[in-house]
Amino acid sequence: MINKSVIQSSVETYLKKRGWHTNEPADLAKSIMIEGAELLELFQWDPKKRNEVIKDKAILKELRGELADVLIYSYAMAISLNLNVDEVIEAKLAHVEKKYPPGKVLLGREEILKIHKKYRADKNKKND
Repeated sequence: MINKSVIQSSVETYLKKRGWHTNEPADLAKSIMIEGAELLELFQWDPKKRNEVIKDKAILKELRGELADVLIYSYAMAISLNLNVDEVIEAKLAHVEKKYPPGKVLLGREEILKIHKKYRADKNKKND
């Protein structure tokens, strides 16, 4: 049994009550992307900056709803596959810490893109 966070347990209860806790990963992945597109749609013609979004109560309300949908479907996928969300995120943060060391990241976007391209190239070489 995995040790689940309070939120993961709440989402699991919500899903079980509706019979949605065993959805297929492909269906959940599609739903995550659909909801993510709805989140992105909020900025389609108005690329507001962070401070503008924080001050705009209407967009913030919509954003909260769409973000919640993305997160709920993401938790649903973890639940369906018996994954602990906290462990998944901790592992990814550890991986990114090595991939993008803080000292290098401060160099800017171009340096980050170079690191990312090198990482992809090295990963592809391993898979060949």
